[in-house]
Amino acid sequence: MENTETKANDVKTTAQNLTDNLSEYVQIYLKLGAVNATQKATVVATIALTATMLSVFCLFILFFAGFGIAIWLGESWGNMKAGYFTVAGFYIFATLLFAALRKKMIFPYVRDHMIRKVYE
Repeated sequence: MENTETKANDVKTTAQNLTDNLSEYVQIYLKLGAVNATQKATVVATIALTATMLSVFCLFILFFAGFGIAIWLGESWGNMKAGYFTVAGFYIFATLLFAALRKKMIFPYVRDHMIRKVYE
């Protein structure tokens, strides 16, 4: 009889230890998931901030380079209007090219780059 009670107590103790360990395992797993999600969100936010800053700097570069080239062309051709319209035509051409290629080349590249960064 004592042997049966001892076995029952051992089973209860083992079950209690297993329950405690399982509860601890679940808590640690949830904390790990939160850390991983935070890390991925940080990577995405960093990429977004970097892309925004680079876009702003590139916009200023294009703006001032466009003015410089327009003035240079206008002075060398003797017609300032022709210089400005030539640069404007180039920007229109670049915009149309971007619009034509955005679905096939540009968006897939950006999407793949973002997904790659998230799963690093």
